[in-house]
Amino acid sequence: MNRALVVLLVVCAVSTARGQQPLLSASDSSLVARILLAEDERDASSPALAEGIASPDPRIQLLARRAKSRIGDPKFASRDSFPPLAAPPSYSDPAWRLHYRALKAGDCVPLRGALADSNWHVRLHAADLAGKECATDSLLVKTLITWVRSAPPNAKRAHGGVSWHPAAHGILALARIRPEVARHMLPPIARNPVPWLRDYAARAAGIVSDTATLRTLADDANDNVREAAIDGLATVAKHAADDVYLRALLVGQGPRLPGYQVIRAAARALAGSPRKNDVLRNTLAAASLLQKDSSETSRDTRLDLLKRIDETVDAGHVAAVVLLAEDFDCAVAQAAATIAARFGPASGTAPRCTKLPVRLPPEAVALALGAERRLRVVLADSSGGGSFVVRLRGDVAPIMAARILELARSHYYDGLTWQRVEPDFVIQGGSPRSNEYVGNPRFIRDELGTVPHVRGTVGMSTRGHDTGDAQWFVNLRDNLRLNRDYSIFGEVLEGIDVVDGVLEGDVIARIEVI
Repeated sequence: MNRALVVLLVVCAVSTARGQQPLLSASDSSLVARILLAEDERDASSPALAEGIASPDPRIQLLARRAKSRIGDPKFASRDSFPPLAAPPSYSDPAWRLHYRALKAGDCVPLRGALADSNWHVRLHAADLAGKECATDSLLVKTLITWVRSAPPNAKRAHGGVSWHPAAHGILALARIRPEVARHMLPPIARNPVPWLRDYAARAAGIVSDTATLRTLADDANDNVREAAIDGLATVAKHAADDVYLRALLVGQGPRLPGYQVIRAAARALAGSPRKNDVLRNTLAAASLLQKDSSETSRDTRLDLLKRIDETVDAGHVAAVVLLAEDFDCAVAQAAATIAARFGPASGTAPRCTKLPVRLPPEAVALALGAERRLRVVLADSSGGGSFVVRLRGDVAPIMAARILELARSHYYDGLTWQRVEPDFVIQGGSPRSNEYVGNPRFIRDELGTVPHVRGTVGMSTRGHDTGDAQWFVNLRDNLRLNRDYSIFGEVLEGIDVVDGVLEGDVIARIEVI
């Protein structure tokens, strides 16, 4: 380990550990750093684990035993044998959530009434639950039409109010209930300057089979809009739109790399395409481009590209596949090697993956030893303003908490959005492209523990074990089913009402370390 880093870790540990606990020596602090690094690297052979278990200090023993268990068991089933950690704060549900939960799909009269509820979460939920059985409810349909006509030219909203949201949910509901009305109202929505609204327009166009609108939106400047349009075309036009999907795979050769979600949607849409030569050429080009991009969070997209390559590859292109088997991601390298192996051992098919180096974040030791760090999440004034305070849980996830702290200090989250809002489940955000497939380039490993996923706890978004992408989710209710698979790294201390009021697309102005 770098000597300067060790010194920094020791200073952090000595200067910030809680006063009621004895301070560690420099050598013990260095041992804690090595234990945490072994855990983060998933290195079961590290001598730091045995040294830690043999330490006379119970804190070091616990960290070493926990690290060994997390390394040896991907789901850390033995975590319950460790001492329980402090419970997070307890919060009651807001009154409006009872009404939200009482709404039922297809129950048109209550849904119509809920469209005028005092809380916008309830109103939008009612629109989402309205289906074709409500087609004869003229008052309900009229309200939705009014919403669509009110579409604003920007995403600004006042505290407690809305912006583009009613028009977005309204056009999607009309697509289900009165498709002929939705088709007539789609053009201005599909041209609206707000990309969130165009995203909903693409989804609505898919429902009403508006191929022309889908083709237009498949070339949109916003990647999330393009993904929704390609998904719609894959259902409506199928392989008649292969030209769109193939073009989407080549956009990375232009001025910027498209969001991984666009490439993934195009790769999935090309499954079974009769244009095998074109598919092979473009998927190989896209796979090579993503390999050079060196982002671990592109894994899902790259694996979908390899599925198309597997369907179309011939002996003349095996060499290109072999190059994909030399990768920083072992899952991708193995998939590419498996494809190449179909053409015989002469193809040189053994996967060769070189994992990217792991660096322990500076404050991981201090957090592991009990230092308290708090973050204030400030919402943009254009998103209604307000803030909430999160305490990082270094006692359960010191490495993850330290990585989040480091990203916050670097202003990584400033200007990003809450792109997923499910008012009776979670809010999720912190993606550079406002999408679940695009996150921080380096995976953040799981640190599963005994703190339950109750209302107000803050967890790490993943797409499988050890694939944290630096996106947060805040539990809006008790979600105990998430305990086994998702790590908690924080808890809301102040401002739970602000969390409850977040709407899709709300902007994080900044995150302050306090």
